[in-house]
Amino acid sequence: MITTDDAEILASLREHSDHPSGFLAYNGKTSHFRGENVPGTVAYRRGRRHVVQLCGPLTGAEHRAALLAQFRAWAASERLRICAVQLSRADAELYAGQGFAVNQLGRTYSVDLAAFTTKGGPLAKVRQNIARAKRDGVTVAESASQDDPRLSEIDARWLRAKGRHVKELDFMIGERGGRGAAHRRIFVASVGERPVAYISYSPAFGGRPGWLYDLTRRDPDSPVGTIELVNLQALQTFQAEGAGWLHLGHTPFAGLDAANEVPGAASGAVTRVAALIAEHGKALYPSRTQEAFKRKWAPHVVEPEYVAFEGGVSVPSLWNLLRLTRAI
Repeated sequence: MITTDDAEILASLREHSDHPSGFLAYNGKTSHFRGENVPGTVAYRRGRRHVVQLCGPLTGAEHRAALLAQFRAWAASERLRICAVQLSRADAELYAGQGFAVNQLGRTYSVDLAAFTTKGGPLAKVRQNIARAKRDGVTVAESASQDDPRLSEIDARWLRAKGRHVKELDFMIGERGGRGAAHRRIFVASVGERPVAYISYSPAFGGRPGWLYDLTRRDPDSPVGTIELVNLQALQTFQAEGAGWLHLGHTPFAGLDAANEVPGAASGAVTRVAALIAEHGKALYPSRTQEAFKRKWAPHVVEPEYVAFEGGVSVPSLWNLLRLTRAI
């Protein structure tokens, strides 16, 4: 069944989601399927021929197969084929076992806050950039309101700098405001009285609870090291509060490796297209830049994430994936 009860959706995510990006299922434009006599939810967006699912069945491992089966039955009744993104390895194997074409889509990165330290070689560049930002007068404070009009001004300047053809993974990143606003946290960088950048963080549930580094906005003329300084202050705040993990999120087309594929499940067409974007698609999607930033923080866990296509890969389903990841 389809549910629109926000409290019910959030409670289900808190109790059953075991994916670092699970809170993204709470985005305003995302719909939710609930199974019969099976806990959890399936987050999706509906198109004309396809339904695009986020993060696999958001439920306990023992219920995933049953919830997926019920979701598939609903999609079939609506004459829709499923494309699922940001699947964990366990989910990828589940989908492959049910006949989906499954390919690695990218990687996700996570920092164990109990083990994190700014000392040592891996964070040397971070320390250097942060020192530069502080010399340039950047300060960071947590925002008390996500409705601060100055944040909207940063958004507007960011969009102008990116140009009218800016591409953003609006299904695979969070949002500022909306029904999840009360549960997110925003840290803002300022120079003097002028805010110049911010990062929002969403709660992460499941086996590695903590926070998800989510939405980043900055002025094009903000000092070097501004974003590193914001993230470090947020990270240290979460550490002091006893949070377990800071998840740096998914980067599409990063770290693609044939060794990560589920044996016998990969689509050759998807493999070729993803490899082309990873190698030559800087203008389409800056995966290398994003991965380099996440690697700066010496993540303790780096894992592949997958995409799955029901009924094999057709031209419409592949086109839908490229639109979803904003690679076109």
